[in-house]
Amino acid sequence: MKHIIIIFAALLSIFTVSCQQQEINTDEIKTIQLDEKSAKLVEGDNAFGLEVFQKIREESDKENLMISPLSISLALAMTYNGADGDTKTEMEKTLNLHGLTPEQINNSYKLLIKALQSVDEDVVFEIANAIYYADIFNVKPDFLSINRDYYDAEATSLDFSNPASVVTINSWVAEKTHDKILKIIDKLSSDDRMILLNAIYFYGTWTTEFDKDGTKMLNFYKNDGTSPEVAMMKKEDKLEYSTNSLFSAVKLPYGNGQYNMVVMLPGEEKKSQDIIDELSANNWGEWMESFKTEEHVVVTMPRFKFAFDSGLKNVLKKMGMQKAFSDSQADFTKIADDNSLHVSAVIHKTYIDVNETGTEAAAVTAVVIGITSAGPGDEIKKIYFRVNKPFVFAITEKDTGAILFIGEVQNPEYEE
Repeated sequence: MKHIIIIFAALLSIFTVSCQQQEINTDEIKTIQLDEKSAKLVEGDNAFGLEVFQKIREESDKENLMISPLSISLALAMTYNGADGDTKTEMEKTLNLHGLTPEQINNSYKLLIKALQSVDEDVVFEIANAIYYADIFNVKPDFLSINRDYYDAEATSLDFSNPASVVTINSWVAEKTHDKILKIIDKLSSDDRMILLNAIYFYGTWTTEFDKDGTKMLNFYKNDGTSPEVAMMKKEDKLEYSTNSLFSAVKLPYGNGQYNMVVMLPGEEKKSQDIIDELSANNWGEWMESFKTEEHVVVTMPRFKFAFDSGLKNVLKKMGMQKAFSDSQADFTKIADDNSLHVSAVIHKTYIDVNETGTEAAAVTAVVIGITSAGPGDEIKKIYFRVNKPFVFAITEKDTGAILFIGEVQNPEYEE
């Protein structure tokens, strides 16, 4: 018999909209100033997310994949609030949060979430949290209050034996993700006890859109030796650009420029896997600092749209989060007075749509906890950035450096 607490984070829906090219008013641009603890939290989140991304690529045979480091971190941070003893210590180390107290972790997330929602008036960024728990489950008040105070989560008890509760939970998810994630659960049993939900919605367009008339069918050279024709978008713009022996990259901004997509194209004789192999917090930091503004960058890149899902249990165990998954060693007694609570699964799902207007994306993270009983001269210098082979991309926030999404595209199919 298992009593299950499911902790979900439904994260980040990035929507395309139709609008004219935007002119940025630099007088109105807001910035984010993080304190020392919040900056350390973002650095830890990024390091954790990059390692998760590497390990998922090792395990996955899917051509296209994407994760949301922020989504996974938020889901596990909420879980962490219920951990104690060695389970808590292992989670801190795995999440790269060691050196921060639980109060500092929660407060830093609260400050970060607030900052991300208010930094760009040209981008709608909404974060919502909710806790649904079975009316027969005796949850510790402190656990609920922490999530309420730091994550602004509304706690609601439901009769989990009533099928209407499933409709209530899925309707909340659909509403908060603007119908990009329609269903998070199929049913609830008498053993289910809690669902914690985190939903983030992001709506924006490229600062300078791609010319729809400029999109053409061109070859994309895949790893298997084939070169199908795919829809390639094109634009010339003033962009941040970087190049080294491993890759060349551009930053494509959204809205007023606080959010951007980093597109990393492997160099000659290099593959996207070579970039992934070199991902680390130190390398990422150096790479992001190497960008310089170039006046004329001609970008040709594919539209792409795909969904991805992955279980994270094995990945997290390999990264050191062992006891949390053990039915005999896990300690989640800050959730409820039961020594057999343990994490039974961590599930992550994502979706992304990149086209001429902008980007639409979504992510869901679920942490399941259960109980087990029994140029020269005067010529204009142009940089040609032609993304015609597998590449790595990330969606980040400028001031904090937070990685919201990171992925790899080996097959840029696009179905209308």
